[in-house]
Amino acid sequence: MIIAQEKHFIKATEEFKAMVEWIDQADEEGLRIDQVERDLFARLLALGFSLLEAYVAKYGCGDAGETLQREDRTLRRSSEPHRRRYVSIFGELSLERFVYAIRPKQKIERAPLDEQLGLPQGEWSYVLEDWLQKLCVKDSFDEGVQTLYDWLGVKLNVRGAEAINRRMAKHAESYRESQSSPPVKDEGEIIVLAGDGKGVPMRRPLEERTSHSKRRGKGEKKNKKQMAYVGAVYTIDRYPRTADDVVDEVQREQRAADRPQPQHKRVWVEMTQQREDALANGKTRLFARLGIEVESRETDQDQPIVCLMDGERALWAAMRQWLPERTIGILDLYHVMEYLWKAAHCFHAEKSQAAEEFVTARLRMLLDGKVGYLIGGLRRKLAGLCGVKHKRLLTVIGYLENNRSHMRYGEYLAAGYPIGSGVIEGACRHVVKDRMELSGMRWTVDGAQAMLYLRSIYLNGDWQEFDEHRIQAEQNTLYSKAA
Repeated sequence: MIIAQEKHFIKATEEFKAMVEWIDQADEEGLRIDQVERDLFARLLALGFSLLEAYVAKYGCGDAGETLQREDRTLRRSSEPHRRRYVSIFGELSLERFVYAIRPKQKIERAPLDEQLGLPQGEWSYVLEDWLQKLCVKDSFDEGVQTLYDWLGVKLNVRGAEAINRRMAKHAESYRESQSSPPVKDEGEIIVLAGDGKGVPMRRPLEERTSHSKRRGKGEKKNKKQMAYVGAVYTIDRYPRTADDVVDEVQREQRAADRPQPQHKRVWVEMTQQREDALANGKTRLFARLGIEVESRETDQDQPIVCLMDGERALWAAMRQWLPERTIGILDLYHVMEYLWKAAHCFHAEKSQAAEEFVTARLRMLLDGKVGYLIGGLRRKLAGLCGVKHKRLLTVIGYLENNRSHMRYGEYLAAGYPIGSGVIEGACRHVVKDRMELSGMRWTVDGAQAMLYLRSIYLNGDWQEFDEHRIQAEQNTLYSKAA
């Protein structure tokens, strides 16, 4: 072992000397600094490979004797070393090591060298998996694989990258459960939750596969998307405002400079999945997780809890089921404004001053807590409409009536609660749309969920902590010990 290691050290020393000599040669040739930089990096990778070989050689071939005792059975050493492929950031190593099983050609139960080195489950090093998946959660698997090849000269394939993604994602839920709550001293006064859905383009949506109907109705289009339910939790200090303050912000489309900032925001995404012969509903799983998050972060039973959402009834039902009874449900103001604009365009041209004044006047009614006056006024205007516009205004009125219990904006503003769900809107776009709807993307349910788990963790700023968690978990599974 020492002789083999020494051999690699001598090789590494020669490579280092050659590198130093090459610097003088590059000076004589007058190379640009970027040319020197590229060649140096390639030489450093080669040097790293030799040093990694030296490190592996120190452990020999994993020969622990003719037999090994494991619990109630005796394992016998293989007659010849078995070869294992290990792809590192420096290149591919071929490891020759003895393995142990009850009998030849039976399942390998021990590989002492694998345990000593802490080798991963697959062929790719943990560092490679880490770097590759940080690329893949931001861009396509094709781009991630190609970028890693451009950097290191290590060639993986897209199918392998997808498999690594799914394997890593299996540790996402246990990681989430292991996370500690943020320090109380860093938290804001109010716990804020937000939930929304965003469609993911699918090869074949789960809802379509589990539907009892084999044929679509006349004019019914095939649905190519499945909903991903996005939830966000953060805390924030109270920020009392007046109706005039909000109208001013809306008209200027600019947040006030003194607005408090969200603290320790965490985003999570759930899709409906097939689990153990039953459907695991995405909304249910998301709000169960949000409920756990609230329980871990609330400082006392009087701390305000605010939940901001649009008008989807299923989301409100999930909120009532999984969140504390004192949770204050607030209809996102910006969704309401979309309906006010629909109403305005029943009477005024789009982008007209009259339409803007119509919306502003009714926005003030909402912010002053006059939802009933607003609905009554719109009802009286129905008489002057017919056809499509009449139907559109009825839709607006129905939306306001169905959600008026969550529209006490005057009370919310006075209490300093947030009334707009910009955080969740941004999360839907940033977490889901920006990655899942890249050109030509079509997902399976399992593949989409795996990517959304990892992308959420990455965007939450928890990647390195998560990566260490999953390595420790995998090492414990493989070798019954932490790394």
